[in-house]
Amino acid sequence: MKMKNIAVIGSGTMGNGIAHTFAQNNFSVSLIDISEDALNKAISTITKNLDRQIAKEKITKEDKTNTLANITCFTNLADGVKNADLVVEAASENIDIKLKIFKDLDQLTSPNCMLASNTSSISITKIASVTQKPDKVIGMHFMNPVPIMKLVEVINGYATSSETSEKIMKLTVQLSKEPVLVNDYPGFVANRILMPMINEAIYSLYEGVAGVAEIDTVMKLGMAHPMGPLQLADFIGLDVCLSILEVLYKGFGNPKYAPCPLLVNMVTAQKLGVKTGEGFYNYQNNTKELIVAGNFKIN
Repeated sequence: MKMKNIAVIGSGTMGNGIAHTFAQNNFSVSLIDISEDALNKAISTITKNLDRQIAKEKITKEDKTNTLANITCFTNLADGVKNADLVVEAASENIDIKLKIFKDLDQLTSPNCMLASNTSSISITKIASVTQKPDKVIGMHFMNPVPIMKLVEVINGYATSSETSEKIMKLTVQLSKEPVLVNDYPGFVANRILMPMINEAIYSLYEGVAGVAEIDTVMKLGMAHPMGPLQLADFIGLDVCLSILEVLYKGFGNPKYAPCPLLVNMVTAQKLGVKTGEGFYNYQNNTKELIVAGNFKIN
C-alpha cells in the first residue's frame, strides 16, 4: 500500500512542523486539533517558516503554495483520520492523553492504517496496548525544528511488525530524513543520552560549580555543541525535560536519572524556558538575556 494521506494530531510546535514536512513532500495532510485558534496559529507558523525557506532560496513561491494547499485542518478527530494511511500523534507528552487518543484511533481508522507517536519518551508498547492492532503501532520521534532536523528515531514497540518498521523507515527517507531504528526502552536513544547530560548541567549550576553562561560556553567551545545544554533545555521546555527524566528514573530505577531539585523548582514556578519567556535565560521582548543564577537560590 502506498501511503499518501497523513493525519497529524496536535498543531503545536512539533505537530505543525511534522505537517509542514509531509505537505512539502507532496503528501495530503490532515492537521487535527481541538482548538481552531491553535490550527490558525499553526498555519501562520508554517507560512512564516515557508517564507524563511524562500528567503534562503531553499524553495520557490510555487512550492509554498503547493505545501499550504496540501494541508487541511480539522477540529473533529473522526473527520480528520477517516482516510488516513498513517496517523502521527504529536499531542502533549502526557501518557493519559496519548492512551485516550490511541484508543479512539483504534476505532476510527481503517484496519490497515498505521499509528505512530511522536513521543520523546513514553513507551510505544504501552501506547500500542490500548489498540487492537499493536503490530501497526510505532514511534516516529522527530527532532525540533522538524523541517530542518534530519534525524527521526523510529521506535519499535514489542509487537510492532517488521512490515510496519520497513514501511516507516522508507517513508522517513521520502521526507529527506535519516531514520534510525531503535527498540522501546525508556528514553529510546536520543533522550536516554541527552537528558542525563542536561540534568548534570543543571546540577553543576545548582551546586555552584559554574554559572549558566560558563556551563553553556564550555559545552559549545569545548565539545563543539551548537547550543549549550541549559539553553537547549530552555528550547525543549523544562517541563518536557522533567517529564522525560521522570520516565527514565521510573523505568530504570537508577538514581543517576533523578531530576535535579533546581529543575523541579523551576517547573513548579512555571519557568519553563522559551515558551514561557523565562528559564535559564530571559526570552521576553524577542531577546535572550542571562538570568543571574542567584535568582534561583542555588546557594
